[in-house]
Amino acid sequence: MTTIHQVAEAAGVSISTVSYALSGKRPVSEKTRRRIEDAASTLGYTPDAGARMLAGRRTHIFALTEPLRADTHAPTHMAFVLAASIAARKHDYDILLLTDEQASDGMSRVASSRLVDAILVLDVGPDDARADIARSIRTPTVFIGIPDVADGLTCVDLDFEAAGRMAIDRLADAGHTAITLIGQPAVSYRTSNFPRRLRRGVVSRAAEHGIALETVCSGEVSTDAGAVRAAVGAALARGDRAFIVHATGDAHEALLSALSDHGLTIGRDVSVISAATAFDTTALSVDVDTIPLVPSRSCDLAVEIALRHLEEKNVAPEIHLIPPEYRSTGSVRARTD
Repeated sequence: MTTIHQVAEAAGVSISTVSYALSGKRPVSEKTRRRIEDAASTLGYTPDAGARMLAGRRTHIFALTEPLRADTHAPTHMAFVLAASIAARKHDYDILLLTDEQASDGMSRVASSRLVDAILVLDVGPDDARADIARSIRTPTVFIGIPDVADGLTCVDLDFEAAGRMAIDRLADAGHTAITLIGQPAVSYRTSNFPRRLRRGVVSRAAEHGIALETVCSGEVSTDAGAVRAAVGAALARGDRAFIVHATGDAHEALLSALSDHGLTIGRDVSVISAATAFDTTALSVDVDTIPLVPSRSCDLAVEIALRHLEEKNVAPEIHLIPPEYRSTGSVRARTD
């Protein structure tokens, strides 16, 4: 590992001169500064974060606050962590992952220490305590998700409400008048805001179409295959022949298995749409129409916006909604009338 002593020797100056040139604490002639920077670049020397903070320079670190709770669905959340890390590395940034269950504590810590250039916020709750912190600190903060009150915040996310409306429209166009939404586990509607936003879109559009809608959870704290199968049985008994699924892969498989046990063929007897799911639905036992949630789309945009806040002054807070896309595989039956 290259040291400051080696840089000083290569540039033919004292260690203190190297420190002054790279930290900006004292003026150094342009010629000397360039010689020191060339030596540092050639030797691969990078000042530590503390030195850069003293100089008011960037640390090239983003904090990513992602609370890991007992009810966290790790595969989905880690897909976003990975996507954010990849997006940051494209711009030579590293990620400092904050996983405190009390996420606001870690966010306050890094903001006060000036260790990071910007903060990315994941798993946004309806009444998220991190929103007030973001409004009070100078560190640029981008939410990948939207709380109920988003005034003064910069947020990026899939338009979940539009995704819910899109799913209802497709099923209404196919002639369905009764639909069942199999949603996230019940706890998710208390801790995260994205399930509530999708459900709002589904409920409002179903009402506009005059569709009879039943909404059920796929479990209490995690996916419960038995609960999903029971919900499917109740839906079929009511005469529902259309399902929207906003849940894990296990919930999807429980639904597909239950429909198969009833002798129903998807795309002919019943319709199924997977709405705003982040996993690869091509791995399911049956192909289903999908409105995908693509972590990289949200995370790439969030990182770009964070960098814009660093480059430009007085960037106004704004909500950036990513339009949903519909991918058809033939799991919605054709209209017969």
